[in-house]
Amino acid sequence: MSEKLKIKISIADRVYPLTIEAEQEEGLRKAAKKIEAMIKQFEQSYAVRDKQDVLAMCALQFAAQTEQKSIDNSSEVQLVEDKLKSLNNLLQEHLAN
Repeated sequence: MSEKLKIKISIADRVYPLTIEAEQEEGLRKAAKKIEAMIKQFEQSYAVRDKQDVLAMCALQFAAQTEQKSIDNSSEVQLVEDKLKSLNNLLQEHLAN
């Protein structure tokens, strides 16, 4: 059984206490840093009055990135499958001769 850690993550000037698995700590801290960097970028680029608006924009950005990666991976998988089928057909033809 893995060890539970109690950590505090700060996002948008709020502290969130979390109880997590030890192996999750690095990923959560990196994610919080990315969110903070994105918040700073949005605040500098746009006239945003409310932190909630900035957080919504961050959530949209991360969700769009995730969806795009999923779409890209799906396309790559299809391409690999097509190439493997082609190679398999070539091998079958060669073995038949």
